[in-house]
Amino acid sequence: MRRFTLFAAALLCGLLVAPPATASTPSTHDRADAAAGWLARQLVDGERFESEYGGVKYPDQGLTVDAVLAFAAARTADDNLDRAVAWLARPDITAGYVGSDGESYAGGHAKLLLAAEVAGRDPASFGGVDLRASLLALLTPSGRFSDVSAYGDYSNAFTQSLALLALDRAPSGAPASAVAFLAGTQCADGGYPIFFGVTPCVSDVDATALATQALQATGKPLKAWQGLTWLVGVQHPDGGFGAGTSNANSTGLAGQALLAGGRVGPALKARALLKNLQVGCAGAVADRGAIAYQATGFDPATATRATTQGVLGLAGVGLAQVHSGGQNAAPVLAC
Repeated sequence: MRRFTLFAAALLCGLLVAPPATASTPSTHDRADAAAGWLARQLVDGERFESEYGGVKYPDQGLTVDAVLAFAAARTADDNLDRAVAWLARPDITAGYVGSDGESYAGGHAKLLLAAEVAGRDPASFGGVDLRASLLALLTPSGRFSDVSAYGDYSNAFTQSLALLALDRAPSGAPASAVAFLAGTQCADGGYPIFFGVTPCVSDVDATALATQALQATGKPLKAWQGLTWLVGVQHPDGGFGAGTSNANSTGLAGQALLAGGRVGPALKARALLKNLQVGCAGAVADRGAIAYQATGFDPATATRATTQGVLGLAGVGLAQVHSGGQNAAPVLAC
């Protein structure tokens, strides 16, 4: 692995236009900045995302972390990034994500550790948890990071890759056994699967995009290059990625990985597809800057997650390099 208030549309000369730029709401022509600005305005209370099941709303820590990484990659909406991280660092929110009362989830630890590091927070005391130590406690003798849970082990390639990317940021680096484990999951065609130990091995775009970034960061450039070569081989003619039809989620992750790995041509094709999926000045004012999941058009049910990952492909900054400290405001698309 470059932050929700709706702004009012102004009517000028019979045309809807975005709000004028101010010190707090600047306008931008940069596509990654505009996407991150739209994403920031979708946050509940400017700090978090929620999911709804059966009419009940629950905190969505995972999607909120995705937004933090998007803001950092775009170097935009840093105020919202800080608010989101402060919300994630509430002890109840942290515990609900990494586990408590005997439950301990590797994926939650890895993703939250990366977010804390990106935001410049102390991971040794985040929401009352030492994230790095707790993650390392979930490292098994095989090198795999696994859940300790009464409900089973749901760790996968995303877990392993994010763990390596997060741990590599510390002076001690990522454990060699964990790096070797991820490298050893490579399929015969060069890509990487989501789930471990499944026969036959089936390469997955999203898993490969994360794995190549993790392996490149932890000293396995050949393994990373082979994964990137597989990605290039499954890129659609329109520049996108996805099972059957291109989608913004997979295209964003793959585009980020390709650029981070030096495959500039394919990365630029992926970025072009993301730009085509982005709502521009012909769209509704409140939707401008958002990235649609697919070419069928903007759908609020899928646009938030599509935008978090689409930003990564537009910004082109790898997960090993992202950090906070960009502009504070969440800009609107200049029209």
